[in-house]
Amino acid sequence: MTAFLESRTGRMLLGIGGIAVMVVLALLVARVVPREPLYAVLFALLVLGLGITATRPAAIAVATMPVLLWGGRIEGAGIDVSVSDVALFIATIAALVFTTRPLSPPMRTLLWLSALYQFATLFTVVANPSVTNTVEWFHAWMLVSGALLAGWTVGRAGAGRAGLTLFLSAALVIALAAIAQAALQYAGGDFAPVFPEWPFTMHKNFAGTVLGFAAITAYARPPWMGWSRGWALAAFWALASGVLVTQSRQAIMGLGIALLVIAIRRGQHRERSKMVVLVVAPALAFVGTLVRDEVVAGSEHSPVFQRLNWFQDTIAFWGESPWVGHGLRYWYRPGTLPFQPPNAELEVLASTGVIGLAAFLVLMVGSLLVLWRLDPIYGTLGVVVMLSRLVQSQFDLFWATAQVSIPFAIAGVCVGAAALAGERAELDRTRNRTEVVGITP
Repeated sequence: MTAFLESRTGRMLLGIGGIAVMVVLALLVARVVPREPLYAVLFALLVLGLGITATRPAAIAVATMPVLLWGGRIEGAGIDVSVSDVALFIATIAALVFTTRPLSPPMRTLLWLSALYQFATLFTVVANPSVTNTVEWFHAWMLVSGALLAGWTVGRAGAGRAGLTLFLSAALVIALAAIAQAALQYAGGDFAPVFPEWPFTMHKNFAGTVLGFAAITAYARPPWMGWSRGWALAAFWALASGVLVTQSRQAIMGLGIALLVIAIRRGQHRERSKMVVLVVAPALAFVGTLVRDEVVAGSEHSPVFQRLNWFQDTIAFWGESPWVGHGLRYWYRPGTLPFQPPNAELEVLASTGVIGLAAFLVLMVGSLLVLWRLDPIYGTLGVVVMLSRLVQSQFDLFWATAQVSIPFAIAGVCVGAAALAGERAELDRTRNRTEVVGITP
């Protein structure tokens, strides 16, 4: 697949496809603009971005890094899609056409793992024909492969610092807004979880999850990101505080596990190890206290007992179609379970059956192994954001737009940055050999 895309014919077809997409977007904008003039401005910026991308391949991919955090919706004229998905779609098309090739072996492996999952889930698309099922199949591909390609484009072009800085800057805006909202809420005696309302309305689990990814990035602070230790720590504490005020338990647990893995892999010295314990221990104790209180209360409507009931219902529902499941996004169809299972494996099992679940596990475990085998300077950040997502999704939804695309995009940045460093090292070795040969009698 990747070999074909890198061939002359493949690149020509991608170019034609890119033009076709732009035509379709133009028609959509022409339909929506009379009601929403702002979309005309956004489309004009997109065209400008494509022009810049012709000379700077990573321009659009870099520009979309902060927009991946935007979970707001674009609605009107029959359109209902998240801003994050639109940004990722644009970045994916730009990456397919303009990204630096050839792809490195780790990147090829990641894309093949994604292709394996897509192939396995074709069985449920065929067995459960519906528009929603088919659209979600393409959507899942974009959230994984599209995000990887967009991230690769950023890292391979040497723009990893710019991309991650923009991502962290956007996350800091959300975190500071959540902290300010929490302060006002607490001042009124309300200590409930914060559902951020600015810059757009967010569920606490969405806000906690994406802020967790950003906090992990700030704490990992790979050298090629170019942030000083002081700035990174300040950003980390702000972002971690944002996670805490949302009281998103799965996000707190994902952040805690990621910090422990970073400390273990780097062999942190005593001072920084104490900092990890200082953050992780109280956070996990806080989560345990919340869960304990719900169990003691014994309310059947509490999140703990509600999840247990959902797990039981999901397993029983999966048993009706064990091999290929009931279709992607089956909960939107009448006559099925009316909820998305709050667990990654159960969600995939009920949606795609045993076949899909096996491929999903290969995708996630294989991706972690690929990233783990990279030079830790590049691979550690990719490992921990992916691991954090896997931990979070044991207690919440997995296939949820930005919460999937962000970790895969960051992983793509890491793989691209590693490939660029490898190429530069090889050029240096070649140059040194040439100089030695040149001065040898």
